[in-house]
Amino acid sequence: MLELRRLVKRYAVGDAEPVSAVDGVSLSVDRGEFVALYGPSGSGKTTLLMMAAAALRPDSGAVLLDDREVSSLGAREAARYRMRDLGFVRQSLDLLPGATALDSAAVKLIGGGATVRQARRGVAPLLCRLGLRERLEHRTEQLSMGERQRVMIARALSMDPKLVLADEPTGSLDSERGRDVLALLSELCKERGVAVLLVTHDPQAAAFADRVDTLRDGRLAEREQDPLPATAGIR
Repeated sequence: MLELRRLVKRYAVGDAEPVSAVDGVSLSVDRGEFVALYGPSGSGKTTLLMMAAAALRPDSGAVLLDDREVSSLGAREAARYRMRDLGFVRQSLDLLPGATALDSAAVKLIGGGATVRQARRGVAPLLCRLGLRERLEHRTEQLSMGERQRVMIARALSMDPKLVLADEPTGSLDSERGRDVLALLSELCKERGVAVLLVTHDPQAAAFADRVDTLRDGRLAEREQDPLPATAGIR
């Protein structure tokens, strides 16, 4: 499914030698697998995720999805990849001001060519599955932070992506809501056969992952030998 091969990304800092944000990272995520990439701020997690999303080109190495190299795509093909093959759950909850939960979740489907009616019909069951049946017509401003994050998950999954990338999705949530979001991602990953790569500095994410990797100073640390137990159920 997703394969990262010896990725390197460096950034220039004034007149000093370039700093390696990501330094030779290789990892893979299989279909239906939930991988958590743990590390402190500044460890290179977001840079790695942006390269996996074909939003940032590596200095060397390659990103492949189903054996197709996506790290060298042109701008138009990269945008198509992000639209059709990729779901992205960001920490920033960039929902449409004044729009309903239903319309905010339907944005990607509309961008993919569906009519507004088709898009709303397409995301409604997913929002209900995420516990928002009674909130479909509530505006963004009326939703809690946890509910907004669930709308973002619905948007990310609306096109039935092969891969979901999640960038600190619990960063703005309290512990209980954070666990809810992680449990949802884990369950949906298994149900839909989607590969999920989540980057986080939240230690509770490890309990929901099939595998935990650690990134330190841009390098992948030794992999955990035993998978951590999954937490069942959604609160």
